[in-house]
Amino acid sequence: MRVIVTRPRHRAVRTAARLRRIGHEPVLLPLTAPVHDLQTAATALARPHAALAVTSAEALHALARCHADLAPHRAGPVFAVGTATARAATELGFADVRTGPGDGRGLAETIATDAADGALLYLAGRPRSPHFETALAARNIPLDVVELYRMLPVSYDEADVRAMLGDPVPDAVLLYSAEAARLFFKAIGPYSFDPEGMAILLIGENLREHVPRRFHGNVRVAGTPDEDGLFALL
Repeated sequence: MRVIVTRPRHRAVRTAARLRRIGHEPVLLPLTAPVHDLQTAATALARPHAALAVTSAEALHALARCHADLAPHRAGPVFAVGTATARAATELGFADVRTGPGDGRGLAETIATDAADGALLYLAGRPRSPHFETALAARNIPLDVVELYRMLPVSYDEADVRAMLGDPVPDAVLLYSAEAARLFFKAIGPYSFDPEGMAILLIGENLREHVPRRFHGNVRVAGTPDEDGLFALL
C-alpha cells in the first residue's frame, strides 16, 4: 500500500521506516513543524508543582533541547497521555511516569483516580485539543499551563502536492491529530486529487469532525489512540 504519513518530519521518518519493514510504501507529507520556546522550557520546571502532565512528547523534546537541570525534578510524578509520551519521559530520566490511555480525557481520569495532591504543571504546546483541560476543570483539579512549543503549518505548492499524491493514488492516509486532519483536507482541497478510494485512518473519533462529510465512508478509527492502533487498520 502507498500510505501518506502526515506527522512532523522528525517523527515521520521513524513511521516511514516502520511502514517499509511491513511492506508498505510511505509518502511523507508533514503538515506541521515544531518551534520550541527554549527560554520558557529552561525555566518551566521552576514553577511550583507536585506533578507534571504531558499530552505530547514534543514538550519533552523541548525540555531536552533547553539543557535545563532536570535532576531535581526527575523523581516527581509525570502523567503522560500515552505510551509514546511516557517513553519519551522515561528516556529523559523521569523515574515515576504514569501512563494514561492515549487521549486527554483519559489522562484527566487517570490523574483524578490517582488522587494526586498539589499543583499540577501542564507542559503544553499550541495548538492543542481542549479536552484535557476541560476534563480537569470539570473535576475541579487546578492546573498551571506553560506552553513550550508551537506547531506551525507547513506550506506546499501545487507541484509538491501533485508529486506526493500522484499516480498511483495513495491507498491510505494516517491522521494523528485534529490539526493534521484539518490541514490535510485544506492542502488537497485546491487540486483535482480526489481521495474517494483512499482509506482515511484516524487516531481518534474526535478527528472525524474535521473530515469533509463526503469522505466519511472512507473513515476508519484506530481501536487504540496511538500509532499501533493506526497500523492495525492497514
